[in-house]
Amino acid sequence: MWRLEEFHDRSSAGRGAEALSLPMLTANKAGVVLFTNDAMRRLLGGRPKRLDRIFTSTALHSGEEVEVAAADGPVRAILAEVEGTGERRELYLLPVSKRPDDDRMLADFEHVPVALLKFAPNGALRVANKAARDLLRLADADSVACSDMMHDLFEGLGRPVADWLSDVVSERIPGGTEMLCARKLGNEVFLQVTLRRIADLGRPGVLAVLQDATALKTLEAQFVQSQKMQAIGQLAGGVAHDFNNLLTAISGHCDLLLLRHASTDPEYADLIQIHQNANRAAALVGQLLAFSRKQTLKPERIDLQDVLSDLAHLLNRLVGERVKLRLAHAGDLGAIRADKRQLEQVIMNLVVNARDALVEGGTIRIETEALTLRQEMRRDRAVVPAGDYALIRVSDGGCGIPTERLQKIFEPFYTTKRVGEGTGLGLSTAYGIVKQSGGFIFVDSTEGEGTTFQLYFPIYHGTDLAEPASPQPQRNLVMRQGQGVVLLVEDEAPVRAFASRALRLRGYTVLEAENAEEALRTLEDPALVVDVFVTDVVMPGMDGPSWVRQALETRPNVKVIFVSGYAEEALSEGQARIPNSTFLPKPFSLSDLTATVQGQMH
Repeated sequence: MWRLEEFHDRSSAGRGAEALSLPMLTANKAGVVLFTNDAMRRLLGGRPKRLDRIFTSTALHSGEEVEVAAADGPVRAILAEVEGTGERRELYLLPVSKRPDDDRMLADFEHVPVALLKFAPNGALRVANKAARDLLRLADADSVACSDMMHDLFEGLGRPVADWLSDVVSERIPGGTEMLCARKLGNEVFLQVTLRRIADLGRPGVLAVLQDATALKTLEAQFVQSQKMQAIGQLAGGVAHDFNNLLTAISGHCDLLLLRHASTDPEYADLIQIHQNANRAAALVGQLLAFSRKQTLKPERIDLQDVLSDLAHLLNRLVGERVKLRLAHAGDLGAIRADKRQLEQVIMNLVVNARDALVEGGTIRIETEALTLRQEMRRDRAVVPAGDYALIRVSDGGCGIPTERLQKIFEPFYTTKRVGEGTGLGLSTAYGIVKQSGGFIFVDSTEGEGTTFQLYFPIYHGTDLAEPASPQPQRNLVMRQGQGVVLLVEDEAPVRAFASRALRLRGYTVLEAENAEEALRTLEDPALVVDVFVTDVVMPGMDGPSWVRQALETRPNVKVIFVSGYAEEALSEGQARIPNSTFLPKPFSLSDLTATVQGQMH
């Protein structure tokens, strides 16, 4: 098929173009050459049929320098384009004035306080201003080698940086910003590199703007680590809560079976094994709760010197004969407020780790110091407020911890010990207990030289107020038959079944409800008398404190027992506004439950 169009003869594009001394051609939008004048034919040595046979680049921009595949070799020229008729392109080649190969930078480019570089389309470095040379540790402006390529300067993109630059030059992408590493500065220094296509004195190229993003990248890594620790804590807390429900049902039904078996029965030993392993599982769950800071603590005013002195005998047995234990106390150390049992657990965990690090024996030092911070201290993503602190140091001269592992040692189940030598929960437990107690824990370690853990606890200047203690299991109370009505609200059916049977065995009348809404419907009967509410805290729908407050409006004298697999702190604010209430943490045994109910009754 032939297409015929009327072609208006113009002096520039028709036969008059033959007389032009400037090389000129006409092409259509598809890149097919329709006409070349005599100057162009002499330059090219013939009549090429397509533009890609003439120009080395397919992206042609008017006013920019291009490279022409001339008969005698590549020739540089400035391209001028005039829009022709009938969707034709008229291209003219203008001579390029000679200039030195090395660019002479303008004063404002050289001294601008921003790192700037110019790259050729092939990735060769053309110029770099002073800020860029200082940042990248390049040579002076007069000695910057044109052989320096972009891929020699930067890495870390995930694909060749030359491909990124090529995409920008060819306008496949508009530019953009990436986080790269400077090869000469190492992998710990990050640069934010922004590329933009430019035409410099007619020559296409790329302008790169650099910013030192090391602090930003470090902050990002710290934020990611913080988010990860928070997510692990939430996961650990949720898993621990569910396990506490399971362990309550397991140990509770085991208690019910033990009531029906004498110690001489063949099954008695098996039941004891179940009971003991359930307790071990409960201790493991307690460690997860400690890390996630959702365990139940009973803080009190304690003297560190007394605690460490009482603990010294046990610690000496833990470290063995090859390792010596040295305690050094500060004379003016103030009191702190913490859970004594949990604080002892922290010290034991740190001492056991120090003992394991001393493969060939050595000395573990436990030191206390009274410390006053005049201004806040920032370290390891933590801010320690100014004030008075009791500092505990646990140090050893063992194998130390590699730098790359220091950021992970407080994560649950992360351990450098061999299989069977540890669970990886010791330091995560210590971390959770210290943080939940309002303290801070830091570690300094040099591989091959030793490790030092530092624990900061704020000095407690107050005195202990009389706090109603949670009823403790007492055998004389457990053995007494009870009287009264208990409303048991628990969404976990196995836990509800065990608790209901346990209370009925002690003589109580038990009304069961699987959620708060059912409990409130049960209480709509004004003739119903209830002595104690036993309710879970976290339930689908309305939670424990909410329905109890609503029920107490019409039954103000009813006693309340909250049970939960989470810590008491999650309840304390709501519990403080509920009179005659106490807290029973899961997993609880048969005797724990009956003793708590009987304590509330009396």
